[in-house]
Amino acid sequence: MKPSNPGVLVGLVVVFALITWGVLQKTYSTLPALPWTAIPTTLLLALGEGYSGWLTRARILRRPDTKPVEPLAVARLAALAKATAHAGAVFAGVFAGFVLHVINMLGLPNPRHDALVAGGSFVSCVALICAALFLEYCCRVPGEPDGED
Repeated sequence: MKPSNPGVLVGLVVVFALITWGVLQKTYSTLPALPWTAIPTTLLLALGEGYSGWLTRARILRRPDTKPVEPLAVARLAALAKATAHAGAVFAGVFAGFVLHVINMLGLPNPRHDALVAGGSFVSCVALICAALFLEYCCRVPGEPDGED
């Protein structure tokens, strides 16, 4: 499995932001207000992945008072990190599309609420992507630097 490519993640954000913006051009007036619950949910997921990365890295490096980690568990964590980074990029794109659509309507109460919730959700999705990339980095096997034989 190759590490996540940041260019692919940015591409997912841009593509899904444009798709969401286009869909909202026709359907925004029929949608209910965005729920604020996405913000704490993604922040808790980011916190969990960051903490898992920190613990996994300590176990891989065999720091004192840690048990060795099973290789299959590390592979599962790496797959989780990669999937979370891609899902976080998709959702960040959706929330960015909401922000792009309502940015011109901030004088109205519902679009202002949606802009605040979508902006906060976008930031929390970016935090989730960063935590997933950190977990993915922590799952790497330490080895000799490139160039040394």
